[in-house]
Amino acid sequence: MFNLYDKIKDNPDFYRQLRCGDSLTTQFQCLLESKYEDTWSQYNYFVYVVEGHKIWHTADGSYDLKKGDCVFIRKGACIIEQFFETTSCFIIFFMTDDFIYEALQAKARPMGKTDKRFDSVITLADDTAIQSFFISMVPYFSSHREPDEALLVLKFKELVLTFADNVANDGLHAYFSYLLQQPRKITLQQVMEENFCFNLKLPEFARLSNRSLSAFKRDFEYLYQISPGKWLLEKRLNYAHQLLSLKGKTVAEAAFESGFESTSHFSRAFRLRFGQIPRSLRQPLAS
Repeated sequence: MFNLYDKIKDNPDFYRQLRCGDSLTTQFQCLLESKYEDTWSQYNYFVYVVEGHKIWHTADGSYDLKKGDCVFIRKGACIIEQFFETTSCFIIFFMTDDFIYEALQAKARPMGKTDKRFDSVITLADDTAIQSFFISMVPYFSSHREPDEALLVLKFKELVLTFADNVANDGLHAYFSYLLQQPRKITLQQVMEENFCFNLKLPEFARLSNRSLSAFKRDFEYLYQISPGKWLLEKRLNYAHQLLSLKGKTVAEAAFESGFESTSHFSRAFRLRFGQIPRSLRQPLAS
């Protein structure tokens, strides 16, 4: 599993990128090397599809993105599926919660509170303002001259405020409202419940929860009264059990989709936990 933000940031010669602080935007033709890639990011990001087709698989569901689509992907893990037979061109904007918070604070019309649920991937409404914004970014990517950072800050804030100004984006408004109401720190419990089924390591869970590794382990054991390693194994095995018995997944699919590094490791752990091999539990879906 690789960090999407770090991969782009650490390869400026390959990924044309523009940065202001931790916020980063890039335009790329092809991002992944395999059909399925486990990825994660400690920052939220907007994705706009200029051309091509990819599917973002999350714990909430799957999101099929095609030309002209735009989504907001909350920080955390996902599986990206790509289609090599098509040419892909995407624009991504990574932003911290703090940056989004500061942009929203400048809004002339304050955002109202809402209890609406928001998913890991939030589909965004398209309009002429959004299309014009992404068209306006093309010269920045094609130019060899780096724009002033102050200008980039304005462009990042423009993106946030443009989406915030469209009442059709109720899912994104719910997340923005959450950021304004909360102390801008995702809870440890939320990080774990939303990402346990991905093959993240403990240091990566710590980064997602804005903690050092030692603070993460301390806070986790205080919250759950168990070590994070044991908790993750139990959650992943129970989830895999559901995938096999209720959704007809193969053993390999169940292992991959519940965060295990290998099928052999999964099968051993499953047999120790449930007293039977995974294959014996699988219920093929009716045709």
